[in-house]
Amino acid sequence: MLTFNEILAARQRIEGIAHRTPVLTSRSFNERAGCEVFFKCENLQRAGAFKFRGAYNKISSLSEEERSRGVLAYSSGNHAQATALAAKLFGVPAVIVMPHDAPEVKVKATRGYGAEIVFYDRYQESREATGERICQERSLTLVPPFDDYLIMAGQGTAALELIEDVPELDLLVIPTSGNGLLAGCAVAAKHLRPQIRIFGVEPEAGNDTWLSFRKGERVEIPVPKTIADGLQTSAPGKLTFPIVQRLVEDILLVKDEELIETIRFILERMKVLVEPSGAAAAAAVLSHKFDFKGRRTGVLLSGGNVDLVKLAEYLTP
Repeated sequence: MLTFNEILAARQRIEGIAHRTPVLTSRSFNERAGCEVFFKCENLQRAGAFKFRGAYNKISSLSEEERSRGVLAYSSGNHAQATALAAKLFGVPAVIVMPHDAPEVKVKATRGYGAEIVFYDRYQESREATGERICQERSLTLVPPFDDYLIMAGQGTAALELIEDVPELDLLVIPTSGNGLLAGCAVAAKHLRPQIRIFGVEPEAGNDTWLSFRKGERVEIPVPKTIADGLQTSAPGKLTFPIVQRLVEDILLVKDEELIETIRFILERMKVLVEPSGAAAAAAVLSHKFDFKGRRTGVLLSGGNVDLVKLAEYLTP
């Protein structure tokens, strides 16, 4: 299991490299939500999402020999960019397996960091199988998107920072897909504030963790079709899910329309740009998916890498 000491070790590795992102508040959001919300702005993290924390922690923990051979990651975008950037900082070759329909802004950014991209069809092919084959052929080291304790530890530093900045939180609400961010943040938050209540949020179309939570075991679904491209994982992780079961109170679901409404609200009122996946936790609070009334609520804005053409569509009534 992931320990708090591993999260502290991750903080030491990423300190001075990853941004300590700001915590923002909004009176208009609070009025609409009926509670006091503190936004941890990982959309302002390097590479535009929380994923940089875990990717850098993982690559920094590899041996020199492993780094010299190169790394591989599979991702629809944010983990791709994070791994590509972290690899570049270490001078490590990186291969990224991305779906054909990944947002162009994320593909360009990943290439811009110097990574080689291999495309696959997310609805017909397995990214895990594709990645495993390439790792074996080229002797690369896998940097998993979530199911890895070093990745989780890196992601958990986001909650560590948030609770250091805002110690008396009642609730913590986090977007989730493979559960790496949720698991890491849950371990950090529960260690620092045992009474805190933690919720994960995923799109209604991609409710694999919600289903798994209720069944008491991992459930796999077809690749979901949702605008939240970063939350299209088919099943929670084998390592992450037991942590979520133990520490998280529930999983909340949001509609794509609620994601769009939240993106628009945050941009108009807070002047902050968030991508659909990154807005999931905020959407759950704004749409009253739980009784948040009067509670001091921490919300992870997990990413801001949104295609500008898509953004224009979201903002057009």
